[in-house]
Amino acid sequence: MAIPATATEKKKRRRAKYILNIDRIPQLSDEEKKRLKQVSKRFAFRTNDYYLTLINWEDPNDPIRQLVIPQEREMNDWGRLDASNEASITVARGAQHKYGTTVLLLVNEACGAYCRYCFRKRLFMNDNDEVNYDISPGLDYIREHPEVDNVLLTGGDPMILQTPKLEKIFEELRAIDHVRIIRIGTKMPAFNPFRFINDPELMDLIRTHSRPEKPIYFMCHFDHPNELTEECIQGLKLIQEAGAICVNQNPIIRGISDDPDVMAELWNRLSYIGVPQYYVFQGRPTAGNEPFEVPIVEAYFKIEEAKKRCSGLAKRTKYCMSHEAGKVEIIGVDHQHIYLKFHRAKYAKDEQRMIVCERNDEAYWLDQLKPIPGYENEYYREEEKAEKGAA
Repeated sequence: MAIPATATEKKKRRRAKYILNIDRIPQLSDEEKKRLKQVSKRFAFRTNDYYLTLINWEDPNDPIRQLVIPQEREMNDWGRLDASNEASITVARGAQHKYGTTVLLLVNEACGAYCRYCFRKRLFMNDNDEVNYDISPGLDYIREHPEVDNVLLTGGDPMILQTPKLEKIFEELRAIDHVRIIRIGTKMPAFNPFRFINDPELMDLIRTHSRPEKPIYFMCHFDHPNELTEECIQGLKLIQEAGAICVNQNPIIRGISDDPDVMAELWNRLSYIGVPQYYVFQGRPTAGNEPFEVPIVEAYFKIEEAKKRCSGLAKRTKYCMSHEAGKVEIIGVDHQHIYLKFHRAKYAKDEQRMIVCERNDEAYWLDQLKPIPGYENEYYREEEKAEKGAA
């Protein structure tokens, strides 16, 4: 006689099934499917059956719905595909080097689902060739640059890769002595926690390669507290028990993560499970992202309001924009000015330098802000040179 499976065993066996066609979402009407398929032809659609269960389909403004279900306003003529000019810092196919100690390796071009506000949606378009499945040119570049002690695996989502593929990448990086930290940019703990629950080999791999002075960091991506399900927390616990460090970073997005109550709940709950908030990013002005943008001033005050409701452990986040010039932190707003600082800079002379700009409540990106008279930094000087050269 067979022994009935326990609830834990049933949960462990569950897997997320990917959905690539809007026609397979029964909660949408035929008319909605017809209209939204036009959007998905331009900007790829992908989700899974687990993540769809988090949606309250009776609420048209449900935040999880906003996150993965296309919107017609994505078709508006707005923004550009490479809003931070990542092409300018690409040192080898699939490798970017913007800040001295950190190199990004784009290891794949797929995610567990596609966020509608994705700033790299160009990678999921048919004519994209940025991602390099052979990462050896990027590895060669890292070997030749001993100042690089951090490598960020990104894409796409590296955790969509099968464990043997990840093992090869980890082994290659651990063979480079000056690489101290391996980071993994991933939303898979939110999109598909079963990737971790069902794969003890992956946990063994993390345990092997995350070491006391050479750790693996999971740069998680939770946008809303509704993503912090029992399964998700179980997956995070397994990652932590395997020796990796987890933090969270996400953009402030209209209708999803722009409410101070939502932010405070997310940050507090993450602090309870040992996944501190690392960054809140300003949304990039990427093509298709107009419905999701929040102006800088509005975002700043909402983030500050959320901090009032958090413990010190929960509100360690920095509010930054990943601009072409660097990672620019928004540190203050008064009735006249916006105060910013280069948290990381493309040009060494700008590192940790202050920027003071005239207050503009409509601006959502650094390019729309005007520095006060007499202000100089390397990025603006380079822009002035380019403008003079084009004149």
